[in-house]
Amino acid sequence: MSRRKRHPQHANHERWLVSYADFITLMFAFFVVMYSAAQVDQRKVGKLSRAIQEAFQQLGIFETSNTRMPLSATDPMPLNKTQLIENVAHTTNLKRLVDSTPGQLGAGVQPGLADLRRELERVLGPEIQRKEVAIEVKREGLVVSLREIGFFDSGSAALRPDSQAAVARIGQALAQLSNNVRVEGHTDNVPIHTARFASNWELSTARATEIVRLFVTRFGLEPARLSAGGYAEFHPVAPNETAEGRALNRRVDVVVLPGPVAVAKETPPGPPAAPRAEKR
Repeated sequence: MSRRKRHPQHANHERWLVSYADFITLMFAFFVVMYSAAQVDQRKVGKLSRAIQEAFQQLGIFETSNTRMPLSATDPMPLNKTQLIENVAHTTNLKRLVDSTPGQLGAGVQPGLADLRRELERVLGPEIQRKEVAIEVKREGLVVSLREIGFFDSGSAALRPDSQAAVARIGQALAQLSNNVRVEGHTDNVPIHTARFASNWELSTARATEIVRLFVTRFGLEPARLSAGGYAEFHPVAPNETAEGRALNRRVDVVVLPGPVAVAKETPPGPPAAPRAEKR
């Protein structure tokens, strides 16, 4: 019997196509995932921006616009209508809305805050003349600054006895409204280290909470309306290079936040009038 000749096996030079096809499939899947991740829900982005903006406004970390954004759960919110937190450097065009001279009201102030400002300027007239109190309208609300020179001894969080009457007048005026109130403690940049206060953070916070305590215990303000925070030397209103600037920075700000605007309800239409009988 003759032996069958074995033909030599040919090398398959097209095996690279298998790896290439796997690579192309992975690349396709990668770009599909990237495209899907780029399609964000614009409604959720708007709601997130609103939540952050409201939180920063309540905490006083950044100044934010009082513009309210709808939180509709049905209609998406375009990103171009979402007002993110603004940089203070880009808000000079809004300065005319918040600046006001004594006795005048800033634009867009709610009637309740306008009446409160007039009342506080009346009852705190002597303290304002002595420059112990300053009242101004900002975008976050009505700010009543209680300066250290008239309310606290240096390095102390206890309210001076001769200034409690002025705080009582403020508390009585605030009791007429239902707006939320944020009390902020501020210091200058001179470090403090005492047996009670290890830093300016503790001092500023203690002064703010002391004012809140008086509002609640002596003047009957609802605790749910109040919040307190200490900002140490990091939110100055004047340069700390001079003694006058440091004196202005040592303060407690009582910020009356804008409340919800009441919307007049439409009167429901009455029953239709009975048809008049025709004369014959």
